[in-house]
Order: sequence, then C-alpha cells, then structure tokens
Amino acid sequence: QVQLVESGGGLVQPGDSLRLSCAASGRSVSDYAMGWVRQAPGKEREFVAAINYRADSTHYADSVKGRFTISRNKAKNTVYLQLRNLKPEDTGTYYCAASVVVVTDPAKYDYWGQGTQVAVSS
Repeated sequence: QVQLVESGGGLVQPGDSLRLSCAASGRSVSDYAMGWVRQAPGKEREFVAAINYRADSTHYADSVKGRFTISRNKAKNTVYLQLRNLKPEDTGTYYCAASVVVVTDPAKYDYWGQGTQVAVSS
C-alpha cells in the first residue's frame, strides 16, 4: 500500500505561482512513478504531469508545458509540482497519484491522494 498526502493549494491571482507537495509513504514507494492529475468542477480528471521513479524523465500535458514543473526528492519521498503563470483554467482539485510505470491516463494510476484545491481568480 502507498499513502499520498497533498498540500500547498490555495487561492491565487492569474499570473501567480504555487508549489504543491505530495508526501508519500508505504512499501517501496520510491520505486513508483508519480504523477499529478487535476479535476475542474464538473469535468473529468485530466493528466497534468508525471515523473519516473529515477526522476530522470518527465511528461506534461500540453496545456501546462512550460508553466508547470514536476520533481521529486527521493530521500524525502516527496513529489512536487511547481505551478507558474497560473490561469483561471488551472482551477481545480489537484491529485497526487502513483503508478508502477509512468502513465498519462488518469484511470491507470494505482494509488491516489485526497487532493488539494487550487483556485485562480482575480
């Protein structure tokens, strides 16, 4: 079992930045690929970013490429998502998720956190 706890969400203005954190615990958690998935109100979950277990390969949705950065600190079992130049369409609940291999389909993640809210509004 893997447990994931997100933090760092909040209410910000367009153009602002945020850093989300995901603290992971459980057996062999450092061997998992990690990802971030978001869900806007009334919409389906959407892949945002993923990083492999070695932390040497990352993947991003086109909508966030160049603005968001995923990283992980394996010593701390923590995954981060740096959000820059936020837009109102980035509003939603951001979930941390774990999978055996890197996946971009939200349905294929094995473990999920409870989510953290990000609201971008002027």
